[in-house]
Amino acid sequence: MSYVFISLENIDHASYKWIDARFSLKDPVEGKRKYEEAHVKNAVHWDLNDDLSNLHDSGGRQPLPQKEALVELFERSGLALDDQIIVYDDGGSPFATRAWWILQYAGFKQAYILLEGFEELKAAGIPIDSEKPQIKRTIVTPNWNESIYASRQYVEETVDGKRDNTLIDARAAIRYRGETEPLDRIAGHIPGALNFDWEQLKENGVYRLDNQLQEQLGQLVGDKQEVTVYCGSGVTATPLYAMLAHHGYENIRLYVGSYSDWVSKVDAPVGVIKPQ
Repeated sequence: MSYVFISLENIDHASYKWIDARFSLKDPVEGKRKYEEAHVKNAVHWDLNDDLSNLHDSGGRQPLPQKEALVELFERSGLALDDQIIVYDDGGSPFATRAWWILQYAGFKQAYILLEGFEELKAAGIPIDSEKPQIKRTIVTPNWNESIYASRQYVEETVDGKRDNTLIDARAAIRYRGETEPLDRIAGHIPGALNFDWEQLKENGVYRLDNQLQEQLGQLVGDKQEVTVYCGSGVTATPLYAMLAHHGYENIRLYVGSYSDWVSKVDAPVGVIKPQ
């Protein structure tokens, strides 16, 4: 295993920089409010909409910020590439995994996702306060890892058969099959994609690390040379990316634009699975 996920029992609080990634898709200000009320001592807050996406850009519902904006985020957060970093949210959510993936993309090699959520952190006695930390700004020169990023062109080349790359759709099966689509222009999936609902990665709101899940991932990925994961907006695919990485799979990419970017092009082909 590559130990992407880390548990409270393995943590010395003072050895890590902390990032609070709490967010709610139903209430976009909830994460900020929770952070202001209480957070891990000295943790910075990274907001999905404000920090981990560029909502003014094209490329799906949650486009990746420009690299300059990400560098600014790292520097004002007081990070260095060799820091040990823990990202947490409410547990079993896709927000810490999105933040973690961005750290991987930028070349932070010692970043981890906390399995437990904030309430478990509190109960475990990790130092908590409501003070805004005084962060000493740093200078960060990322080592961008383009090998984990899938552009639209990369996915198009996959669909056209020009790349030996397997697409995996992390949305619910009902959306993958094209039976319903609550958010995007047209229902269905990127042609040729397999399906693995990211919710299967959890049990009772906590990410699973059991042997059965490892077997399921093995059946899904097998001996495929390259895998690209996507979802609707590039957020809920990150738990699947992180879990594959945790179990030692390499050559994984995230299509950040995901299905919302794919169907933004009017003539983009879409696959559906009709009921038998």
